[in-house]
Amino acid sequence: MILTVTRSGGFAGLTKQGELDTSDQPDADRLEAAVHALTAKDLGTGRPQPDRYVYRLEVRDARDADATQHTVAEQDVDATTAWLLDRVLSR
Repeated sequence: MILTVTRSGGFAGLTKQGELDTSDQPDADRLEAAVHALTAKDLGTGRPQPDRYVYRLEVRDARDADATQHTVAEQDVDATTAWLLDRVLSR
C-alpha cells in the first residue's frame, strides 16, 4: 500500500508532503489497520479553521493504481489518525 500525505495551511501557510510504502515497513499491519479505520468513521467536516492544518491522505494499493483520497481538518484528527499522518510525513 502506498500512502501519500499532504499537509497544508497552518499559521505560516506552508505545505509538507510525505510518501510511504507500507510493504517495506516493520509495522505495516498497524499502518494498514489505521488506513482501513479511516473508511469506517466520520473524518469530520474537512473544513479548515484559521491557522490550522488540513491533511490530504492518498491511498493506493500499487504505484500505478487509482487512489482513494481522504481529507481531514486538524481539529478532527484523533490519536490513531494523528499517528498515521505523522508516520507518513516523517519519511
